[in-house]
Amino acid sequence: MIKDYKEAFEKTRLAGRIAAGALSEVQKIIGPGTVTKDIDRFCYEYINDHNSFSAPLFYRGFPKSCCTSVNHVVCHGIPSDKYLKEGDIVNVDVTAFKDGWHGDTSKTFEIGEVSVKAKKLVKTTYEAMMKAIKIVKADIFLGDIGSTIQNHVEAEGFSVVQDFCGHGIGKLFHKEPNVLHYGKKGTGEKIKEGMIFTIEPMINLGNYETKTLNDGWTAVTKDKSLSAQFEHTIGVTKEGYEIFTL
Repeated sequence: MIKDYKEAFEKTRLAGRIAAGALSEVQKIIGPGTVTKDIDRFCYEYINDHNSFSAPLFYRGFPKSCCTSVNHVVCHGIPSDKYLKEGDIVNVDVTAFKDGWHGDTSKTFEIGEVSVKAKKLVKTTYEAMMKAIKIVKADIFLGDIGSTIQNHVEAEGFSVVQDFCGHGIGKLFHKEPNVLHYGKKGTGEKIKEGMIFTIEPMINLGNYETKTLNDGWTAVTKDKSLSAQFEHTIGVTKEGYEIFTL
């Protein structure tokens, strides 16, 4: 917990709004025929124009400014010369670093007309994130978040990725606690006022298992089924929560 968290919230709010703005604006260029490296360039320039830095760039050797995860890519997809086509889904994950603080958010975009199953997967993933966010308040448990997501997702016939999770964030890009997107109510660390962390469920159409490709970053579904993700950075307040990445 951050004892006096007013400044932390103010700084994270600023970084979060820039990250959210990048996602909102990049949506205008995303469609059939878009090249994922152009998404990366757009996000880099937007964040740079707002006197911020794209935190993923060079983070632990990551080569680009954002992640673009297409279809069966679960997360950490590296922007490239790959063209998006009608029926694809793509998650764009951006993090702005502003005045020493991070704001991290992602959204899955539908490219043109997508299949009924893909549309349901994207919808369910967003719903799961929002259901989890809405229960956040001091003195609940991290397991309550995971349980809320898992119950909603599995009721719709999908699976929750277990190899990746949400995380604490602030002056550091990634820190404790780990925020699992599955689990049992009443378990795990107790949430305290002033905490800042991400909720970012990755949900698969098929099995939950993943593997990482030889580039050391790109995580894909083992069964090559579609995967979707949404993410917000949130803070725990006296009243409940604040979403910083709107």
